[in-house]
Amino acid sequence: MRQTISDFLDRPAVRWGIIAVILFNAVLLGLETSPQIMAVAGPLIIALDLACLTVFVVEIGLKLFAQRLSFFRSGWNLFDFVIVGIALIPGGNGMSVLRALRILRVLRVISVAPSLRRVVEGFITALPGMGSVFLLMGIMFYIGSVMATQLFGASFPEWFGDLGSSAYSLFQIMTLESWSMGIVRPVMEVYPYAWAFFIPFILVTTFAVVNLLVGLIVNSMQEAHSAEEIAATDAYRDEVLAKLEAIERRLDNRT
Repeated sequence: MRQTISDFLDRPAVRWGIIAVILFNAVLLGLETSPQIMAVAGPLIIALDLACLTVFVVEIGLKLFAQRLSFFRSGWNLFDFVIVGIALIPGGNGMSVLRALRILRVLRVISVAPSLRRVVEGFITALPGMGSVFLLMGIMFYIGSVMATQLFGASFPEWFGDLGSSAYSLFQIMTLESWSMGIVRPVMEVYPYAWAFFIPFILVTTFAVVNLLVGLIVNSMQEAHSAEEIAATDAYRDEVLAKLEAIERRLDNRT
């Protein structure tokens, strides 16, 4: 019985059906934010939202029945369990913030769609390397913030008056959002050689460190994809070998 339920949940049609329900539920949660739409079709939207939640609860219940304690050994199962559990928390009594987290149900698409799951797994694999890069960037931001505060804080206290303001301004410069006309050129009107500070900072942070992060993530996703291909190849090889052994046994029995 449990194997039958597990095979049923693993069917592509069932998987795509769950994805369709997740996306449909996401549309419903978006419609709930419109007072005009809720005034016209509020009861219907709430009923459909409850129906979607029922589908999710039934799916989790079937997985628990089929997998028993092994259900909690999968990180993706735990992820689904928490997301659906948050949706079951009643509104009111200070729990409205948690009710707003119902939109997180959309993230269940990640656990259902293998391609999205591969992307997230690659991102998680890259986290240790990203931690080192973030530490390096933090050190650079700290050094840059101290220097910018000492160099430009007296004339531009709004941008570089203290360590926090300098760090935020440098972050804006790193993202290249209104960095030239908004910050750097006004500073250069007072400090003509300020470019000698800002240009190296942009080159190192924006074009070197950020691209290093991108490279780490891409490399991790490629490794995850390669590992998945190797696993699929091994499974296919084992299946072929099993079939050859079965054929060999039949031939031996005939002789």
